[in-house]
This record gives sequence, structure tokens and C-alpha cells, in this order.
Amino acid sequence: MEFYPLKFKPVFHYRIWGGDQLKTSLNKEYDQESIGESWEISAVPDSETVVANGVYAGATINNLIERFKDAFLGKSVYDKFNGEFPLLIKFIDAKKPLSIQVHPNNDIARERHGSFGKNEMWYIMPSYKDATITVGFKEEVDRDSYQKHLENNTLTEVLNEFKVKAGDAFYIPTGRIHAIGAGVMLAEIQQSSDVTYRIYDYDRKDVRTGQTRELHTDLALDAIDFNLQTQYHTDYSRKKNQPNKLINSPYFKTNFLKIKGVLERDLSDINSFTIYMCVKGSATLVCQEENYSLVQGECILLPAGIDLITLDSKDAQCIEVYL
Repeated sequence: MEFYPLKFKPVFHYRIWGGDQLKTSLNKEYDQESIGESWEISAVPDSETVVANGVYAGATINNLIERFKDAFLGKSVYDKFNGEFPLLIKFIDAKKPLSIQVHPNNDIARERHGSFGKNEMWYIMPSYKDATITVGFKEEVDRDSYQKHLENNTLTEVLNEFKVKAGDAFYIPTGRIHAIGAGVMLAEIQQSSDVTYRIYDYDRKDVRTGQTRELHTDLALDAIDFNLQTQYHTDYSRKKNQPNKLINSPYFKTNFLKIKGVLERDLSDINSFTIYMCVKGSATLVCQEENYSLVQGECILLPAGIDLITLDSKDAQCIEVYL
């Protein structure tokens, strides 16, 4: 059994709202137009990423789980998720706004789609000036008033819109209405699911089909959490060369790493695979006396059997992800 840090070949997805920042800012290589999402680490059927380096090149995550089981995922992760890979890691570029949407919880997603629910988080990367996101209600809204706003085309009037900048972070639990606005580029960590309910899509047409996209009004109604929250933005520390707790949920845990010099990480207590997403600058990850480059827009996965690593950089920022 030979474990080492794994890089993957991204899977690119056309989106009606996609732009070209994934290519121009993150150096992704593709020829299509309007690529909105780069799936960096995925076990979603028909969009599985494959290993790009080392002896396991060409293997999918599911291949590695089938072969190594809990030694790859970590025993607690393997047992909790019945041997399924629980996360989907992406970079997103929204040249145009996404639809107003909501994600179903685990129970609804399992019953309707045979899928995980879709709790997720956003970490904002350098985006256009005055770019915004929409997250949650800004006033009390119940099921009846929500439907009236939807019928009157006034739903956006009762939703929170936030101007965002690089480094902002938001947790988007299932049931929370949300949308990424035009000009936003972000890193997304989410449950392994591709289930989204569109509520409102600006009556626009997809240039590829000439048709408006399907809305999921009835499905969304049972999925929405109408509870009003006092805060949607996540505050966190940015101390250098140490893990700073970012967003921890039942579905994933994340730390913000500001690396200036050398950061040694002992992962032996985590009992989970670990993922590093580089969101600024570049770093060298040292593992078992081998060096692995990690630049902005790249991700790397450490199987659970890897305990000790070093991150070295003049100035880099990474998101550390584990279960």
C-alpha cells in the first residue's frame, strides 16, 4: 500500500452564466466557451475526476476506495458514509448571475433523487468590483408570503444581497435560498451532490438550446428553510502559519491557512482524508521527502494514511478540508 498526495484532472462544466476567469485567472486548460465550474475532486457519476500523478494516475476516487477502503477515506468517514466519497470540490466563475436557488436536505435528496443533500460553503476569490451574492431572507417570510412574492416577481426584494471581496466566507446549509452574483469567482466545498432546485432564473434563455431553463418551484417549496438568521457572513482569524478555524459543519470541516515560511501539519488525529485548495499564491507541500507544487486554483488530496506534511511558501493562502 503506497499513499502519496494526489492531484486530479478537473472536469469542466458549461453553464449559461459561465465566463473565462477559470482560464485567465486560474490557468485552467479548456477550449469551450462559458465554462462556469471546474470540478477539482469529484466522485459524482459521469463527472468523476481521475488521478493525474504517480502510480495511481488514471484511477478515480471510487477506484481507490474500492481498493483501499477505510485506509483511504479514514475509518470513521468510511463507516459514516458507507464507503462513498462525501465531498465535491469546485472552483466557480460566474460571469452572469446564477439562478435564485435552494438545495434539499439529506432526507429529501435521498427520497427524491437517491443522493446526498447539498450543504456547501463559499470562499470568495478575487472577483469583479462591486460583485455580490444573495444569501437568505432579510425579513420575516413564511410559506404564503413567499409564494406571493414569487407570483408577483418580487422575491429578490426580501433576500439579502452582500457585496463581496476576496477572503469572504459563507456557509450555505440546505434549505437556505442563495445565488452567486455576476463577476464572482469562488472556491466551493460541498457534499457530493449535483441536486439544485431553481426558483427564479430571470426569464433568460440558454444560447445552446434557445429555451428557458426548467424551474423547480414545487420541489423547492418543501425544501426551503424560512427561518430568519441574524448573520450569514462567517468571521474567522487569519493568523499566519497555523490552522484558523473557518467553517465546521457535520458534513465537512475547514481551516484557513496563511502560509509565510514553513507550516508543519500533523494530521494523525483527524482520521480522515485531507484536501488542500490553494486560493492565493503558491506553496510547496512536502510529504515523505517528496515535493509537490500547489498554486492558486490547484487542489491536492492526502489519503487518510498520510499523517505528517510540511507546507512552505513566501506567501500563500490555502483552505484545508477534512471530515
